[in-house]
Amino acid sequence: MMRKFNTLLNHLIERILIMAMVAIVAVVCWQVFSRFIMRSPSSYTEELARFLLIWIGVLGAAYAYRTRAHLGLDLFYEKMRPRLKHKCAIFIELIALITASSLLIYGGALLMLLSFDLKQTSAALGINMGFVYLVLPLSGVLIAINCLDNLLQLAATRQKEEV
Repeated sequence: MMRKFNTLLNHLIERILIMAMVAIVAVVCWQVFSRFIMRSPSSYTEELARFLLIWIGVLGAAYAYRTRAHLGLDLFYEKMRPRLKHKCAIFIELIALITASSLLIYGGALLMLLSFDLKQTSAALGINMGFVYLVLPLSGVLIAINCLDNLLQLAATRQKEEV
């Protein structure tokens, strides 16, 4: 059941990232058009493009973690014996879970809540910066869910090997 939920969740994130990419391309194209063709630059496009880029980068990192498209150095990992490789995979998932929980979920939530409390708004769009920083705990939760799913898969494959 968790696998099905996780697949659905990551499919949703993929769609959101596609829409954000389309939006950033449209915003930057409008910025270039309004600046160089119309000679009247739009005031909000640079800030909106920056915020979209933040969301694409951080949310994309969570998606890349799920699809294993993130950067990694597996030179030593690939040369390990299967039993040691399995233990190393569990260790990696636990470290990723701890990092996502402490930095992204906890730290990101503190930053987001502080921005909401201080009523910090962006200059051009006038939106609360807490909405921009919301991507940090959201991405942390997604990475943590993916870590837990990966740990469950590792436990299931270990049980199959022992039987």
